Amino acid sequence: MTLDCRDGFVTLASKDFERLVAFYQQLFSRSPDVLIPQVYAEFKLPGVRLGMFKPKGSEEFASAANGAMSVCLEVADLEAAIAHASQISGAQLSDVMTASHGREVYLYDPTGSRLILHQSFP
Repeated sequence: MTLDCRDGFVTLASKDFERLVAFYQQLFSRSPDVLIPQVYAEFKLPGVRLGMFKPKGSEEFASAANGAMSVCLEVADLEAAIAHASQISGAQLSDVMTASHGREVYLYDPTGSRLILHQSFP
């Protein structure tokens, strides 16, 4: 037996659903591709779908703390991405870091999920 996986996507859960969706609308400068008000939103990005939802009831994700998972977004111009992200209300940015594979900065959304804005070396 094998897992017949046809697609995959990343989802973020937040009780403050509207604030989370607004953050990503500002980050991507557009509305979600899918929106079910108060329930689910999804942005279709190159190579990944990023969904977000409002948990049902008080038990779902009740014990979840900020996890180790990150969403990495490859950008063409890191300085432009930083300038754009710094205009978003409540955005928290780290200092720029240089790694063996390029330069990157961490951007935290309102729920504390980490986005890595990354620009590869030429």
